[in-house]
Amino acid sequence: MRIVLSNIGTLGDINPLIAIALELKRRGHVPIMALPAVYEPRIRPLGLEFHSIRPDIDPNNNLLVEMIYDINNGTETGLREFLFPALRQTYDDLLDAATKPARADLLLLGELNYAGPVVAEVTGIPWASYVLAPLSFFSAFDPPVLPPYPRLARADKAVPGFGRVIRRLARFVSRKWPQPIYDLRRELGLPKGSNPLFDAKHSPYLVLALFSRVLGVEQKDWPEHTLITGFCFYDADAGNAALPPQLERFLADGPAPLVFTLGSAAVLAAGDFYEQSARVAMQLGSRAVLLIGTDPRNRPQAALPDSICVAEYAPYSVLFPRAALVVHQGGVGTTAQCLRAGKPMLIMPYSHDQPDNARRMRRLGVAMSIKKENYKPAKVMRKLRAMFAKPKYSEQATSVAKRLENEDGVKTACNALEKLYAKTLKPS
Repeated sequence: MRIVLSNIGTLGDINPLIAIALELKRRGHVPIMALPAVYEPRIRPLGLEFHSIRPDIDPNNNLLVEMIYDINNGTETGLREFLFPALRQTYDDLLDAATKPARADLLLLGELNYAGPVVAEVTGIPWASYVLAPLSFFSAFDPPVLPPYPRLARADKAVPGFGRVIRRLARFVSRKWPQPIYDLRRELGLPKGSNPLFDAKHSPYLVLALFSRVLGVEQKDWPEHTLITGFCFYDADAGNAALPPQLERFLADGPAPLVFTLGSAAVLAAGDFYEQSARVAMQLGSRAVLLIGTDPRNRPQAALPDSICVAEYAPYSVLFPRAALVVHQGGVGTTAQCLRAGKPMLIMPYSHDQPDNARRMRRLGVAMSIKKENYKPAKVMRKLRAMFAKPKYSEQATSVAKRLENEDGVKTACNALEKLYAKTLKPS
C-alpha cells in the first residue's frame, strides 16, 4: 500500500501520524509524509518519505501563535489568516504528493488539511480522515465547550437538548469562514459540497478517532464509519527519546517534581506562565521542571534554586512517569501522555479543543483547571494543595492509566487502514 499521510498543525497534530507511518512501514507498506517543511528534519531520520506542503510553519512566529491561541478569535484567525490564504498551494502540493512519482493507493488526512478532501475527490483516491479530540465531532449529544462561550456547555445539563443549540451556534458563527474552499471547488469544476468545517472534513469511508474512550465515546450523530482507536503515542525528536542529561541527573537526585509545560505551540505564547510557575514551586518548597521551549523570553529572570530544573524539551513519555503532577495547557497530546503516565493534572487551557479537554479531565476525576487570566501563585497553589490533599486524584489517574494499557491505538488504526485498502482493491 502506497499511502500519503497529511495534515497541517502542531507536533500534537503530527506525532500520531508519525506513529502510524512507522507501524505501516514496519508492516511493509510505503508511507509518504506530506507535511509542512518545518517537520522534514524530524521525518527524514526515521527513514520515511517526505513531501513538503504549504503553508509552512514558522516556529518563531510568536505573534501568529498568540493570535491563533486567543480564546475568542483564535480558531477563526488560524483558518482565515493562516490556512485558507494558502489553500490553493496546499492543494497543488498535496496533489503532487498523491500522484507523483506514482499514484497513492490511499490518503490519511487530518482535519486541518482542508485541501485534502478536494484532492481525494479530484483524483478518486480512497481516503480516511482522523481527528484527535471529541470536540472535532461537535456532537449535539455530547456538546463540546466552545472556547468563546464556555458557559453554554453547562446549560446542556439544565436544558435537555441544548446541545443542538450549541451545534447550530457553532455553524452559524463560522458560516462565512469556508468561502475559500467553496471558491477552490468552483475553480476546479466541483459542486459546492457539504460544510467543510463540520462535514466534508470527515471521510465517507473511514474516520479514525485517535483518542481513548476515557476521553469520549461514540455518539448517534458522529459520522458513519467512525472508529475509536485509542491514543497513538509518539514523542521522540527525530527518533531520539532520551532525556537531556541535566534533566536526567535532576530527576535522579530527588523526589518526583512538579512539571510545568505548554506543549509545542502554546509555549510560543507563554506570557508569564513560567515566571509564575517558578514562584509557585519555590513557595510550595517543591522540586519542579520547567519545559520552556526555545523562546528565551520563557526563561525566568530571577535566580532559581537547585530544586528547579529548566529544560527546553523532553519527551513526555519518559518524563511524565517520573513526575508528581503535571501543569499544562490541555492539548490532547499532552493530556494523553499524562493519562498514560497515571499522573494528575492542573490544566490552564488556551483555546481550540483545550477547554473541552479540560472539562473531560475534570469529569474523569484526574484534574482540576484554572483560567489563564487566573494563573497567579496564590490561586495555583490553592489548586495544587487541594489536589495533593485528596488522594482520589492520584488514585483515579492510576486507574485510568491501567485502562489505557489495554488499548493499542496505532495497531487498531493500521488494521483499519489495511482493511479499507483491501476493500478498494479491484479483483484481478
